[in-house]
Amino acid sequence: MYLIQLLLPLYDNDGESLPKSLFAEVRDELVQQFGGLTAYSRAPARGLWCEDDDETVRDDLIIHEVMAEGIDRTWWAAYRTSLEARLRQEQIMIRAHRVEVL
Repeated sequence: MYLIQLLLPLYDNDGESLPKSLFAEVRDELVQQFGGLTAYSRAPARGLWCEDDDETVRDDLIIHEVMAEGIDRTWWAAYRTSLEARLRQEQIMIRAHRVEVL
């Protein structure tokens, strides 16, 4: 079993706030594809990283999680590309963790 997390920024690369309807679309798509979803959307998570010029960049994020028996890498690559276009991002972080359900 895998826990797949999507770290979704609240702002595009120009700092413009993204419409809430985009996040509702993503939520609905993931629920339809995986049968459920957990969203951490109340208080945004804060991401920090350094760019090549040592400038610190900050993002406010919400996290969507789904559970899946396996990983369809082709589907996820296409979905990530779609999200990057819709959310106007250079890259969206999607990560998977192998988990054991107790």
